[in-house]
Amino acid sequence: MHRFFTDPAAICGDHILLDEETLSHIRVLRLGAEESFTVCDGAGRDYRCVLDGDSGRILGVSDNEAEPKVDCTVYLAYTRGERMEYAIQKSVELGAYRICLFPSARCVAKYDDKSLPKKLARFEKIVQEAAKQSGRGRIPEVVAMPSFRAAMMEAGRADQPLFFYENEADRTLRQALEAKPDFQSAALVTGPEGGFTEAEAGLAEALGLIAATLGKRILRCETAPVAALAGVLFFAEM
Repeated sequence: MHRFFTDPAAICGDHILLDEETLSHIRVLRLGAEESFTVCDGAGRDYRCVLDGDSGRILGVSDNEAEPKVDCTVYLAYTRGERMEYAIQKSVELGAYRICLFPSARCVAKYDDKSLPKKLARFEKIVQEAAKQSGRGRIPEVVAMPSFRAAMMEAGRADQPLFFYENEADRTLRQALEAKPDFQSAALVTGPEGGFTEAEAGLAEALGLIAATLGKRILRCETAPVAALAGVLFFAEM
């Protein structure tokens, strides 16, 4: 079933006011008067509707079942264009609650005050499309952190704050999760093309993050967050 998102304020009684972008998409799809589609309020509620003029007439309401049991925020060090876009898209499809981007010492990509707003607008569009495609009940937020320290300070407050470091040889993801199996929130921090420096790893540990390895193979910067998120969500939903 075709899926769209709306602002909760657009829900009026048994109708939902549809914005021009959604109406245009529905026209392109050539949906008939009796063909239903889903409108999500972004807060976990799905509304099955049929087109009624410029609005959707509500046929039924249900809780969205695609949202994970735990809130996982993915912290991505800045990487080059397509790699960053891939990591963001797949993280949303898997169920990331939030995406946080941050600078790191070995980042090849550099976003300044002029380029960052355009990048964020592009990333937000990717998030919206991925959320629709994967049947999500909400659109994850994408934010840019001002510094590595700021990102780690925030990540360290999660119930399960994980720092994936290529030089960590002892603690696996499974061991880290089994040490604290009952968690409601998780932070997954992954690095740029060149990985993290020892100083960054030390700061992350000092701020409460737990270093872990994703295995003996070195993963690309766009693969690591996807593998980590899949592992955490699999563990949490067993």
